[in-house]
Amino acid sequence: MAKNKFDNSGAPSQRQLRVGELIRRTLSEVLTRGEIHDPDLNRLYLSIGEVRVSPDLRIATVYALPLGGDKKEEAIAALKRNKGELRHALDKKLTLRFSPELRFLADDTYDQIDATKKLLAQDVVRRDAQATSDDAED
Repeated sequence: MAKNKFDNSGAPSQRQLRVGELIRRTLSEVLTRGEIHDPDLNRLYLSIGEVRVSPDLRIATVYALPLGGDKKEEAIAALKRNKGELRHALDKKLTLRFSPELRFLADDTYDQIDATKKLLAQDVVRRDAQATSDDAED
């Protein structure tokens, strides 16, 4: 059965995931090769963690982080300043009907991982987890 075009499950479609990954890899290549003519952007080593694409493929939200995690605001500002040139580079390399509007956000995945590790390292949480696993064994 065909998937309903107006599915409200919130999960991205296979097409959105495929296009997002294609944009992520292409942006990574463009930035690694220094194809953008901005010395501030070229001196930053950026990691593009994820690209989320809207259901109509017209908006791509790019989650980026400078290696080492320093200067997040500077990196996002440089990407925003060069989004027209980045979009043009995507347009040349991809065969999409429309070149998506690019939006840039700092990737906070690593911060969330660190916060989770700190939470799980707390004595209270460890005791609760141990008590729960003991109850499951009974």
